[in-house]
Amino acid sequence: QLQAFGGGLVQAGGSLRLSCAASGRTSGSCAMGWFRRVPGQEREFVAVISSSGSSTIYADSVKGRFTISRDNAENTVYLQMNSLKPEDTAVYYCAADPRVGFPSTMDAMYNYWGQGTLVTVSS
Repeated sequence: QLQAFGGGLVQAGGSLRLSCAASGRTSGSCAMGWFRRVPGQEREFVAVISSSGSSTIYADSVKGRFTISRDNAENTVYLQMNSLKPEDTAVYYCAADPRVGFPSTMDAMYNYWGQGTLVTVSS
């Protein structure tokens, strides 16, 4: 129900845009988040956008460099990543939180997860 794509290899300072296509219960009414995981480390929050798109939250590590957006007509959420750093290298996951209320930065609140897409930033 969630398909993430757009990862790849990019040099430091470069940009990538990740997309997450949602369907079924994960489309429209869910807050949508992006998380990432480096092998051997905990999954960490990156960004979240409310169901309407009016509210966004970013991790401090990506604030000012990443932008989350959504197109509810296309059931797609985007993560524009600029000024990429080697420490941004990770598998990125999109996730859907069907709860009503303020979007959460906690991965335990998300019921639905995409398969992940690898982002590698070379120095």
